[in-house]
Amino acid sequence: MDNENRAVSILKPIITLICVIIAAAAAVACTYIFTGGLVEYKKDNGGGLSATGSASVDFEADLIVWRGTYSAFAENTTEAYSRLNRDARKIKNYLAEKGIAESDVVFSAIEISKRYSSNYNDAGNYVGDTFNGYELYQTVTVSSEDVDGVEEVSRGITELIEDGVEFTSNSPEYYYKDLDSLKLELVEAATENAKQRIDLMAKGSGCTVGKLVSSNLGVFQITAKNSADDEYSSGGTYNTSSRHKTATITVKLNYTVE
Repeated sequence: MDNENRAVSILKPIITLICVIIAAAAAVACTYIFTGGLVEYKKDNGGGLSATGSASVDFEADLIVWRGTYSAFAENTTEAYSRLNRDARKIKNYLAEKGIAESDVVFSAIEISKRYSSNYNDAGNYVGDTFNGYELYQTVTVSSEDVDGVEEVSRGITELIEDGVEFTSNSPEYYYKDLDSLKLELVEAATENAKQRIDLMAKGSGCTVGKLVSSNLGVFQITAKNSADDEYSSGGTYNTSSRHKTATITVKLNYTVE
């Protein structure tokens, strides 16, 4: 028994030393794994280089939309319809004389409302309404690629008014038919601009551009040409009141560095 106790006494510190060595080795291994992963994480997700590129282009609308509303009033609907149809013929003839194709002209459905006048007694108190008649409204819309021709029509509409037509003209609206292709060209140009900025920053800082981490597309801003920045909006804008426009887009890129 004494021999066994003596053997245990000898082996105990040896076993303790071995356990300490194993624990230390494990700690070193864990530290290496952790720090190695941290280095990889920083390399892949440590921010890298970010830049926002932009592109803009001036263009001219190739489609115009112009609307006008005319009305007729009479004591009964038959007479009101007759007057409205008479004015519609005048408008059709006027547009044809100005060279506007019939296929570019659309007349809306007729709207009708009753007109009343308010009555008051000698004391100024309201005593009821009197029915006066019917008022009919109709809208004519011209959509054409002949931007110059329709602009001329919209400016010369006083000829119809002088001819007895109760006509109210809206301002023309201007559009671009191939806007989707224009947007794609802008995205490509803005992306290239952002990448050029990334390359310049990398060159100036002595590092190498790695892989693309993220890219973000801004909103399209289509404004009147030479307009102020306050026409921009956070959700994007699309100006329709100006014939000459400017389209702008931004693209943000984020790359890792090596």
